[in-house]
Amino acid sequence: MTTLRTARLTIALLVIARMAGAQPPVRTTDVARPDASRSVTLPLAEYNRLMDLANRPSSTSATPPVGAVLSSADLRVRVDRETAQGVFTLVGDVLRPGINRVPLVSGATLIEGSASGRPLPLSTDGVMQTALLPGPGPFSLTLEWGAPLTFAPGRASFTLPVPPAGTARAQIDLPGEQADVHVSAGLVTKRSTANGRTIVEVTLRPGSPAEMWWSMRDSAPVAAAREVRTLADVMTLVTLDDSDVRMVALVDVTVVQGEPRTIEVRLPADYELTGVSGSSLASSDQREGGMLLTVAEPAARHHQFLVSLERPHQGGSFALDTGFVSVPDALRERGEIAIEGVGTLELAATGRGAGASGDETAAGSLHRTDVRELNAALRSLARLPILSAFRYQRAATAPIALSMDVRRFADAGVLAAVADRAVATTLVTTEGRALTEIALQVQNRAQPFLKVALPPGATIVSVDVAGETAKPMVGADGTRVPLLRPGFRPNGSYQVSFVYMHAGTPFLRKGDFQMTLPRMDIPVGIVEWEVFVPERYDVRAFDGNVIDRGTLPPPFRMAGSEGATSGRGAGVGPGSGGGVGGGRYGGVTVTAGAGLPGQIRGSATDQAGGAVPGVAIEFAVGNLHRSTVTDAEGRYALSDLPSGLATISAQLAGFVTASHSFEFDRSSKRVDFVMTVAALAESLTVTAESPEMRAKARDTQKTSEPPSQNVVNLQRRASGVLPVRIDVPRAGVSHQFVKPLVVDQEAVVSLRYRRR
Repeated sequence: MTTLRTARLTIALLVIARMAGAQPPVRTTDVARPDASRSVTLPLAEYNRLMDLANRPSSTSATPPVGAVLSSADLRVRVDRETAQGVFTLVGDVLRPGINRVPLVSGATLIEGSASGRPLPLSTDGVMQTALLPGPGPFSLTLEWGAPLTFAPGRASFTLPVPPAGTARAQIDLPGEQADVHVSAGLVTKRSTANGRTIVEVTLRPGSPAEMWWSMRDSAPVAAAREVRTLADVMTLVTLDDSDVRMVALVDVTVVQGEPRTIEVRLPADYELTGVSGSSLASSDQREGGMLLTVAEPAARHHQFLVSLERPHQGGSFALDTGFVSVPDALRERGEIAIEGVGTLELAATGRGAGASGDETAAGSLHRTDVRELNAALRSLARLPILSAFRYQRAATAPIALSMDVRRFADAGVLAAVADRAVATTLVTTEGRALTEIALQVQNRAQPFLKVALPPGATIVSVDVAGETAKPMVGADGTRVPLLRPGFRPNGSYQVSFVYMHAGTPFLRKGDFQMTLPRMDIPVGIVEWEVFVPERYDVRAFDGNVIDRGTLPPPFRMAGSEGATSGRGAGVGPGSGGGVGGGRYGGVTVTAGAGLPGQIRGSATDQAGGAVPGVAIEFAVGNLHRSTVTDAEGRYALSDLPSGLATISAQLAGFVTASHSFEFDRSSKRVDFVMTVAALAESLTVTAESPEMRAKARDTQKTSEPPSQNVVNLQRRASGVLPVRIDVPRAGVSHQFVKPLVVDQEAVVSLRYRRR
């Protein structure tokens, strides 16, 4: 304040100095002052005025005259039967800081109040309803209001409270087509009718309660309340679980006459209500033996409810007598019942319906029906196969009941995976090393891995799953070979093969050794095992849990033995001979075959039609290669081949290689080759051997078993594909064994050898 006064005094002095400068100069003879340059002369009145201005107190900030104001009020009111209910939307501003009391309406019945979705703090000041709001700042309030109607002869009315806002507008929704609507404190601006109702828009006088009234016809007779008549359709699903019985009923009620506000539903005994829902359901009240459903729109002609019930049982096999959900007040009730069960069970269900006298009547009896004829809505509720279905039409006094005898069976284990056949091929070297390939035809339902327990000291070096290279996993309890994801190949089985190497003891002049196949965790229908030993040793089996193929009937053949070459020894490729003619190819004929799915059969002939034995047939799809050779009649067969873009070729020394590419869809096909003679090479190979060697060869051929194509394939695989080096025998003796139904066990054979 002192600073302000000093500033004002300074301004006053400057003004005085300016005024003094404007006056005419004073002569020295008129006034004699010792220092004229520092003196100011002004009238006394002017001096007093300047002092008054300097002594006035400073002005402070203006305080709002009121704490809050309502700028607008928007009312929406609907009249139904004997009440008027509405929503007030109030918009305004709080002017003063802190908590302020804001007047809203006077003499009103407020149901609920909210501000920005939160409950509104309300208080009463006499008859005025006020709200406590923080400020300063704008606000928007919502108030739910209600009031009863007042009926007088010839008219109906209600009193509408009006908030003290700057502007107040209301929209009144009245039943019927009202042409004469009045308001006591306001102005009707618009009137319209639609769907049997009248909508009136009114501008009201702020802060003054308004009375709304409209005319009613007294001369017309009052219509008596019409009797309610309904029809009902009940679709019921009964689920037999391990420990309880669940019932779900879809109740459809069609109103034929009247406007029902409540619908009674009867519930079966011994059941506990777990839920009830419906689009037209306002509330539900459970009573003894049933429940009372209150609908939101009595004028609607259709109502739908979903009722859920539950009751326990003793478990296992049990007998059950059960009733069903019904609508007792319906003139006619039709229904369908579907029964489903969890697990493996046998159901014997007998329906019965009794009239009031206890006798069975056609109107209240259950009739068995086909599951396919059930209502689509009822079938959509089922999540398990439906065991039995019934249909009925119930009279007003005929209850429906069902007697069920349930026999439950214990769950049996299901095989997650199974192998129809396993073909094992073992090549034994003179150093005692063994290279074994096992190929399984697997059908997998839910198993992610094939667990393999290898013999001690054995190591897996290669894995193929359905023609694709895979990587095994090594665990504490064995090696795991990955399988295809269950459901990836739903159309059938696929091949899983793996190769492992086992380091053994080098061969001596004579001795014994034991061969063991790994134990696998899936059942195998039959194991076919071929052991190929060097030709310089005579080997015979003397012990083990496998069966020698030589003791089986002649029709039995090893898998992969089609087209096996006669004589001793098994080479990796064709022998020496003429070269391939340039640019010329043999004829290839592809036709539909009559064999098994995934099989290709055919023959190889020369240009004159004669059979050509010993032709190497090669089949390739992607990275998968399968091969065989034609037999003495020039025929061959390849089985269990995968689908895809395939290439099949025929090759024999002295003939032109014939090949053909086509899309293989696993349907049986016949592919015939016509081999064309190639141009002769300008070379000659002369070989000779002594009569003793020829005699020894004849003796050896008499005792040798011809190796199957599996041996040839493993020899080729070891030569160019496997990441290990092993000196596999190129010629030797094949010993073949079988073992049926192998379930998590090892196949073992003990062999005795002697060097020739």
